[in-house]
Amino acid sequence: QFIASSPTVFPPDYVREFQRCLDNSVTVSFAEIRDIIQKDLGRPLSQVFAYIDPVPLASASIAQVHAATLLTGEDVVVKVQKPGIEDVLSTDLGFVYIAARILGFVNPDLNTRGSLSDIASDLRISMLGELDFTAELDNLEVFRAFLVDNGLDVVAVAPKPYKEFSSKKVLTMERLRGVAMVDLEGIRKYAADPEATLVAALNVWSLSVQRCDFFHADLHAGNLLVLEDGRVGFLDFGIVGRLPPKVSAGVDMLSVALAVGDAKGMARALISMGATVGKVDEDSFAADIEKLLSRLGKATGPVPAGSASGSGAASSVDEAQIQDIVLDIAQVAGNNGLKLPREFGLLIKQALYFDRYTKLLAPDLDMMSDSRIARLGGGGGAADGAEVVIDTEAGNGTSAAAA
Repeated sequence: QFIASSPTVFPPDYVREFQRCLDNSVTVSFAEIRDIIQKDLGRPLSQVFAYIDPVPLASASIAQVHAATLLTGEDVVVKVQKPGIEDVLSTDLGFVYIAARILGFVNPDLNTRGSLSDIASDLRISMLGELDFTAELDNLEVFRAFLVDNGLDVVAVAPKPYKEFSSKKVLTMERLRGVAMVDLEGIRKYAADPEATLVAALNVWSLSVQRCDFFHADLHAGNLLVLEDGRVGFLDFGIVGRLPPKVSAGVDMLSVALAVGDAKGMARALISMGATVGKVDEDSFAADIEKLLSRLGKATGPVPAGSASGSGAASSVDEAQIQDIVLDIAQVAGNNGLKLPREFGLLIKQALYFDRYTKLLAPDLDMMSDSRIARLGGGGGAADGAEVVIDTEAGNGTSAAAA
């Protein structure tokens, strides 16, 4: 998971190969899941849930999710850590870290994409951190507070966590019901204007980059819903990104340069946020960026008509293509002696998700010039010193928020 989500750190072949692992997760028996819940919460299931579905809603690398009903009647989902995963990861990641230090010392050329031991250390911190579901619970509470504090809770929501029924290996949270952001036919049942709903989702996420402690870093179609009340639901806060000040300032510069098509400004912004190996030729880098933008314009062309309707809409967002674009950006940077930070790769990948959602739901929308859209860095666009007005029409009326 770490390698597949780090195209600015690892070689393309590794990223593509490990991406396949994300789609091949083994389901754990309900008997094992029940034992983990009871042991970690310290009480029988009957003292917490009126009902829990033995068939999982989803299964991922670290956990699987079951639908349930609390004794007080609320519909919830229960995310449960798979058995033995902590011991396996602790042992394997410890070995990876030691091996990385030895290899980096024996063959320094292996450190061209950054210190091997630093990469291994990031891997340990990221993966072991995901094993503590109290951290994800905290992320949910922080994001929900961000929505309320910025008046955005009328257009977006994250599941309410139930702390009293959660622990390090169990996370119980509100069940949100809706359709994937790529399901145009489904969205029209809940929102009068799908384009406005998309703009609202994009602005909420962009403002979280600016104003929240972190940004959601895994916005694939399954984690971004349009709910029955017309609001946008953000799910799964296991993977989040945090921008260091240096990277945040670079994103500001990049947003301004992108808006006016200034390739040299983009090069300067990327250089400011990355780690350089020797001196970077800014003009040569800018020329390579212009060529890349030309290729990307063709690669991210319009989605075929009709592909965003029906229950199979999620397949319209090509995960492999999005990954390849991020890899291309990292490759161009690497060829010019620049190593981009992992956080930037996460940020760009989410922006590319929104680009695909735009082509599915609002093909005439220009994300860079539309005055309703807040830019990532806060400069220009809807966030240029004025209020960012987020307005979405649900099936039962109109909701608006100003931030």
